[in-house]
Amino acid sequence: MRSSASAGRERVYEHLVREVLVDPRAQGVYLNEQEVADAVGVSRTPVREALLVLAAEGLVELVPRRGARVPVVTGREITELMELRTLLEVHSADVVVAAGRTPVAAMTAVLDQQRALAGEDPRTSGRRFIELDREFHQVLVDAAGSALVSRTYAGLRARQVLVGVEALLRSVDRQERVCTEHGEILDALGAGDRAAAQEAIERHLAVTLDLLLRS
Repeated sequence: MRSSASAGRERVYEHLVREVLVDPRAQGVYLNEQEVADAVGVSRTPVREALLVLAAEGLVELVPRRGARVPVVTGREITELMELRTLLEVHSADVVVAAGRTPVAAMTAVLDQQRALAGEDPRTSGRRFIELDREFHQVLVDAAGSALVSRTYAGLRARQVLVGVEALLRSVDRQERVCTEHGEILDALGAGDRAAAQEAIERHLAVTLDLLLRS
């Protein structure tokens, strides 16, 4: 059974990961411990504990006498993120196709929700769209059946949502194009074509990377 202190720390952690660190506007900003505590409904102690965990994961920086700062994601970090995603997703696609357990139905259900949002303004619906984007890819990774790979991929969540929202804001039709690219991935998986699935995944992530690295 979890202690109240542990539960408080986890609530703060989830709040920061899901609501703060995914916001492009938070980059470079120092977090106010009291404001975070008030938002979650806890004391400042679990806030500090959660910030220590986030610092260990590289999601915040602890600056002496200044507090916790949300780091600015660099071009190199974005490139490394997309490279890691490509490795994990292509590997997962290979595994599920070889095993004959491609999660087409589950991924299609997520894509249908994305398509419903595709025509909306990304400034208001972008985060929800990217949360679904992350879910679409996580379903594929989870279907490969490796708990370690799934946890590793899930750990990319905050950065994945952050850069995904940023990519949407850089292209007026990016939401529609994402849906098209997801459809291509699904077509390849449904056909059991490992080479086509790999190509579709790599192309999809390369387009996003290109958008993010444009000056």
